Amino acid sequence: MNTLFNTTFENEEASHYESDVQLRPQTYDLQESNVNLKLTIVHTVGFGDQINKEESYKPILEYIDAQFERYLEEELKIRRSLFNCHDTRIHICLYFIAPTGHSLKSLDLVTMKKLDSKVNLIPVIAKADTVSKSELDKLKIKIMSELVSNGVQIYQFPTEDEAVAEINSSMNTHLPFAVVGSVDDVKVGNKMVKARLYPWGSVQVENENHCDFVKLREMLLRVNMEDLREQTHARHYELYRRCKLEEMGFKDTDPDSQSFSLQETYEAKRKEFLLDLQRKEEEMRQMFVNKVKETEAELKEKEKELHERFEQLKRMHQEEKRNLEEKRRELEEEMNAFNRRKVAAETLMGQALQGCSQPFKKDKDKKNFFSLPSACSLTSGRNLN
Repeated sequence: MNTLFNTTFENEEASHYESDVQLRPQTYDLQESNVNLKLTIVHTVGFGDQINKEESYKPILEYIDAQFERYLEEELKIRRSLFNCHDTRIHICLYFIAPTGHSLKSLDLVTMKKLDSKVNLIPVIAKADTVSKSELDKLKIKIMSELVSNGVQIYQFPTEDEAVAEINSSMNTHLPFAVVGSVDDVKVGNKMVKARLYPWGSVQVENENHCDFVKLREMLLRVNMEDLREQTHARHYELYRRCKLEEMGFKDTDPDSQSFSLQETYEAKRKEFLLDLQRKEEEMRQMFVNKVKETEAELKEKEKELHERFEQLKRMHQEEKRNLEEKRRELEEEMNAFNRRKVAAETLMGQALQGCSQPFKKDKDKKNFFSLPSACSLTSGRNLN
């Protein structure tokens, strides 16, 4: 874009790690001599960088439709000012193709097929200096063959106007354009030109023997700019407008059929909308009731499970309590039996000890009895002396 308009546009460097495709529009006011141009450039950041590329084209379509919707809203106003309205509709889509030398990617074919009815589509081979001239010619033929076989309708430069018929017919044979971009000034010979400098030489941007950049610039900015705007309004916007109005309930009438009233159409559409709204409201209410019933049933089921679990734990507790009571009674009986045996054993031991102590006392008494007379006799003997 900088090379195409010979201007340095402030553009934030895009990351290739975006989770989805993001569109970043930037509007610039350009002036060359007495010509003022309001240019809006929309960058598709992250396109083709995701692992799942199935829906990469959808944000682009949604953005294009949003600009059509904005213009349609302005057009349907009672007091409209289309002349002063900033037209943000996309008039041209430059679809850059990687110069792999192979066929188009499936993502390219699907995206271009979705875009051809929404916007003026021009395929462009980027970085054309990375392939040889013969490989580039073969790649162009292969790309055009695949586009035709898949039913992709790219923008064809108009040939109805005799003033531009010859040049446009010639330029149509050069599609897709193979371009090289550069903002660096390189000295070639005695003049400074925009080019890419390599160790083996230079690739001049504005040299038609090196690339198709000049052809692309001439076709877009000088020859077919008005036709691009007309095609956007007369073809792509009209298609969107017709589909949108038919969706709103409006339709064209045949000459033989009766004319329709906008008021009647509005009332019928409003009634249909209200009925649809009531139906959806009833569906939502029924869905809510069903959800509440399902939740209540689940809660009752869980409550039942908890109650059964509680009863089971209660029975287990009572069973364990009975077992403990039984064991306690058995233990008490064993303790009572042990105490009785202990008392009996102590009684027997006491009786045994008492029985052993009585013979010993009798023997002692007998010994004392027999010893006393001797003492007496001795005393008597002393007394006798």
